[in-house]
Amino acid sequence: MNITRIGSVAAIAIASTLVLASCAGASEGGEGSSDLTGTLIGAGASSQQSAQEAWVVGFQTANPDVTVEYDPIGSGGGRETFIGGGSQFAGSDRAFKAEEIAEDNFASCVAGTGILEIPAYISPIAVIFNLDGIDSLNMDGATIAGIFAGEITNWSDDAIAAQNEGVELPDLAITAVHRADDSGTTANFTDYLAAVAPDVWTVGVIETWPTEYGGEAAPQTSGVIDAVTNGTGTIGYADASRAGDLGTVAVKVGDEYVPYSPEAAAAIIDASPREEGRGDTDIAIAIDRSSSAPNVYPIVLVSYLIACNEYAEGAPVELVKAYLSYVISAEGQALAAESAGSAPISEALFTEAQAAIDAIK
Repeated sequence: MNITRIGSVAAIAIASTLVLASCAGASEGGEGSSDLTGTLIGAGASSQQSAQEAWVVGFQTANPDVTVEYDPIGSGGGRETFIGGGSQFAGSDRAFKAEEIAEDNFASCVAGTGILEIPAYISPIAVIFNLDGIDSLNMDGATIAGIFAGEITNWSDDAIAAQNEGVELPDLAITAVHRADDSGTTANFTDYLAAVAPDVWTVGVIETWPTEYGGEAAPQTSGVIDAVTNGTGTIGYADASRAGDLGTVAVKVGDEYVPYSPEAAAAIIDASPREEGRGDTDIAIAIDRSSSAPNVYPIVLVSYLIACNEYAEGAPVELVKAYLSYVISAEGQALAAESAGSAPISEALFTEAQAAIDAIK
């Protein structure tokens, strides 16, 4: 496994500031203790990588006899690893589908006990681009969909120019970059496209990019960032924490263009209902992508932490409970916000999630 090594000076500095008070005892909202020992294995969403690095530093500092390893292999790979019993928890940019849960083939879980899914990482997905001298552009959903469906192929196209009066757009071909791997980020991005521009984006919500739409494929979040950064006239989509110095799109919501921000991402989650037909510990959000509410950013990623409600014999249950509790705590969410620009979960969501974690067996 390609295990993430925690070597970021910035992450360590952030974590050190926040965890000194917890080194002698439990982390806020969690069960972390210096008495904990062992190794905990997780795998999944690469969008969570920066946050996971900070969480691991903080948790291991408070619990020096614990090792937490998180492999950012992508959401699809993380779910498959969890199903196969290769990890004790998974990160995924989409919840398991109801029919997938009904198959009840999770190797690490006691049969018939179901799974826990917590929206622990909330972040905008940035539409990123690389054009000399242009830092931001306005686009509505139909324009974004047209670009990624291969219908809008030049940056000087009237559909873009009409929304960006005064911006000198180049006569330059557009190269649209998408994820090569099965990706929850792709699922969230295409969910938005399907909701706001169904006549343009006709393939619905997908994790695997449709070959008929072409474009340039790149593996995982880092690959998309590299392809957009190193290309000319490129555009892509990625967790906003990784946007860096690339240009970004302000998305039309109602009559306004809303740039991404953690606050706007949190606002759309608060305005969205839960998915129907879920168990008590399966906290899946049905994001309202076509909302016209003020100051909401609809291209948002809700990345889940997934665990068993009841583990098979021999699993490090107390480690799972302690780590997940740490992640959703005020301390853990602050770390993620500092290191990855995510939006902290609400107090109501924390209370519900903590009750689900406490019930893990």
